[in-house]
Amino acid sequence: MNSKRTFNGRPCIAVLFGGCSPEYEVSLQSAYAVISSIDTEKYTPVLIGITKWGDWYRFDGEPQKIINDTWFEPDCCEPVAVSPNRSEHMLICFSDSAASNGVPDRRGSFGAIKKIPVDAAFPVLHGKNGEDGTVQGIFETAGIPVAGCGVLSSALCMDKVRAHKLAETAGVSVPLSFAADKRTSPEELFACAAKTGYPLFVKPVKAGSSFGITKVYAPDELLSAVKTAFEYDDRVIIEENINGFEVGCAIMGSSSLTVGEVDEIELENGFFDYTEKYTLKTSAIHVPARVDAATAERIKQAAVTVYLALDCRGFARVDMFLTPSGDIVFNEVNTVPGFTSHSRFPNMLKAVGMSFEAVVNTAIENALKQADEK
Repeated sequence: MNSKRTFNGRPCIAVLFGGCSPEYEVSLQSAYAVISSIDTEKYTPVLIGITKWGDWYRFDGEPQKIINDTWFEPDCCEPVAVSPNRSEHMLICFSDSAASNGVPDRRGSFGAIKKIPVDAAFPVLHGKNGEDGTVQGIFETAGIPVAGCGVLSSALCMDKVRAHKLAETAGVSVPLSFAADKRTSPEELFACAAKTGYPLFVKPVKAGSSFGITKVYAPDELLSAVKTAFEYDDRVIIEENINGFEVGCAIMGSSSLTVGEVDEIELENGFFDYTEKYTLKTSAIHVPARVDAATAERIKQAAVTVYLALDCRGFARVDMFLTPSGDIVFNEVNTVPGFTSHSRFPNMLKAVGMSFEAVVNTAIENALKQADEK
């Protein structure tokens, strides 16, 4: 193994949480669960918190402060950066103490630096600036393997338009949709909506956790929905409503895949928006899905097809719709799905015999294998 193994012989795993994203709070929940489940007899976690405004800090306080969002305190945080030198595989930490090396900290004063080895990174970051390939690019530039999908697949899966095109090319059905930007006239928007029919969905092209998504029932609601979507991205997608219900499939691995049981979202009304995802006030999730074995197998096969077509590796959750006639229609891929004990992704894998701890540590193990294979 190429690991440096400098902390008591254990590979150092950088776990990233927070992030400059609307999904900051969701990340804190997921990261706390991941950190609490890492096998510290095998790995040494190094915690990196990213504030809502995008500053990076090494955090060495109690993990409970993460879930409470009280982690950002001077006594347990110091500015940190990733060394771009591929020969190093290091984090660079900046302290406030005086030193003669002349390295300025974020406030412009001078401080000492220290380096911490890192063997793999586990970005538990949801949405923009974390799930979209940007953070993955930082670590891949430095030659540090990343748990989960890489730059290309992360970027493709975040982009609903391109993800749909590739899934369709691979032979999986997708909703009828039209992309628009701020140059698109209202007349063009109404023309696209007329082709999809009502109700329809208006979504940001690149956003997660249902942020900025509106189900539109009539033409007089369209422009308001588009305006909401533009708050999260500079492109939007107008997408037909698929009759049926949402199903998902968890997948782990690269060359050899572990496929979880299919789950099903039961909705009382509306759609699976941000509130429903994290409260389940009027919805329920069934694992396994209430479908026959043949249908479940078709859903799994479609999920694997999409996973491979979008160059996914490590882990991802593929979401689809199952129509009343039995058709499977692709929705989206989450490359950093929820990682709490009650989240869909680990529960689908739990249904095939993988504990939450096994999911977390297998993700790390698979990342470290990337270094061995290079």
